[in-house]
Amino acid sequence: MNQKLNILMVDDHPAKLLSYEAILSELGDNLIRANSGAEALVQLFRTDISLILMDVSMPEMDGFETTKRIREHPQFQNIPIIFISAFLMTDLDRLRGYRQGAVDYVSVPIVPDLLRAKVKVFTDLSRKTKELDLLNVRLAMLQDEERRRLARELHDNVGQLLVAISLNNSLVESNAQALDADAVTRLKDNQAMLGEVCTQIRTISRILHPPLLDEAGLASAIRGYVEEFAERSKIETILDITPELGRLSSEIELSIFRIVQECLSNIRRHAESPTAAVRIQQANGTIRVEVEDAGKGITFENLSTPMVEAGVGLRGIRERVRLLGGTLHIQSKSSGTIVTASLPVLLSNSGNADEDIRTRMSVVARNSSPTTQ
Repeated sequence: MNQKLNILMVDDHPAKLLSYEAILSELGDNLIRANSGAEALVQLFRTDISLILMDVSMPEMDGFETTKRIREHPQFQNIPIIFISAFLMTDLDRLRGYRQGAVDYVSVPIVPDLLRAKVKVFTDLSRKTKELDLLNVRLAMLQDEERRRLARELHDNVGQLLVAISLNNSLVESNAQALDADAVTRLKDNQAMLGEVCTQIRTISRILHPPLLDEAGLASAIRGYVEEFAERSKIETILDITPELGRLSSEIELSIFRIVQECLSNIRRHAESPTAAVRIQQANGTIRVEVEDAGKGITFENLSTPMVEAGVGLRGIRERVRLLGGTLHIQSKSSGTIVTASLPVLLSNSGNADEDIRTRMSVVARNSSPTTQ
């Protein structure tokens, strides 16, 4: 695959970092240096890191403590970490390293071919994982298109048929004097059931793809969904949306809607939170979407598991946001969870906004796919 991954090398000795670069340069990935555990944590928030080489013996914050802090953050739970040590090489040291979350423990002096082979194994796995994530996003987008089509079918075809049946029933009901009492009762029951079917069809259609999203834009669609969510779930939900939010590109609007839908669905099904808050703000060319609850937090397993109702899951949303040029951060603890997405603003009246997004996503997809020999 031709996508370069970011490998973070953490060591307080610059000479060792240079030696790692010399050994790993032929793999063709991006090699990023960090001279301390604290600097490594900063790099993790700045860059999408796929693998970490971690020196065990460092001043102030050693490799064990640094790894512990990395693993405490849900966003970095799954990054493979290889420990490198010249001194702490007993079985107990290795056991401690594995318990902290290391995937391997390499001794010094390093055998170059062995280190390259170990790194290549994990980078290849990372590439395959990213490729699967990309396929999941493509599948989610196809599902979005299918949902839009089904919603239109329900509204335009099934909905119109139900309206016609209702009108026919009304005509028959206007001549109820020609019917016996039992027939009149059944006709009224049918009319009531028909009204309930119409209501359910409209609800299903809005869940599949809210018509307001296409007709009136993101702000109206989000308001409608949040109101309906609060009524259905009995969760007190507050919406704070910037007043000057205009029409955005259809891909951005749909992605933001799905983020809110996924997060609120997760709150209802898992968080056990009495409240929820949705905040959508636009400033400095960026749309910031924040969904917060006061529930029990999200486990690492739930972060990796797709939510059936929303269809894409938090992991799928993260990849979708990445393809749109944005970022997704999740802060979760026992007192609640905050999901924050930041996306670049592309206005619908810019003419080629959707085309620009599709081009960007195609480029990312191309760079994430295997090359032919």
